Amino acid sequence: MRWFEEGRTYEWMQQKYREKYGIETTIPMWAAFRRRKGLDRRNTRADDLLPWKIKAEHRHLYPALMLRLEGRLRDGRPIDPTKLRRLESWKKSLDEDNLVVHYDPDTEEGFFYIPREEQDTDLIRRPLAPTGNRARD
Repeated sequence: MRWFEEGRTYEWMQQKYREKYGIETTIPMWAAFRRRKGLDRRNTRADDLLPWKIKAEHRHLYPALMLRLEGRLRDGRPIDPTKLRRLESWKKSLDEDNLVVHYDPDTEEGFFYIPREEQDTDLIRRPLAPTGNRARD
């Protein structure tokens, strides 16, 4: 429990456990331990900002990274000052250009900036039906 309180990474826990006890563990084991103990998630899920099932090749594109970062900000989690400045600049640019983020998994680019319309109330163009994690709810 102390390792979680100290904010240790799963990789660190895995290595330390191997060193101290000679027992090999897995990262999913540490994540399951966290869940069973009712500890907060390590990462913020930005399902409201990323309502799509995002293809692997699109997961690390800039719009996805910024939307995850915005989710973290909205969740009240700490953000590195450099990343926060980048996020604020990105949001300002969207606002000034009157754009929102749109995702199309069937394209090579994945993410697009499109003109904001009346129905757009956030940083994204909401799909008619979510396809991401919340789609299973």
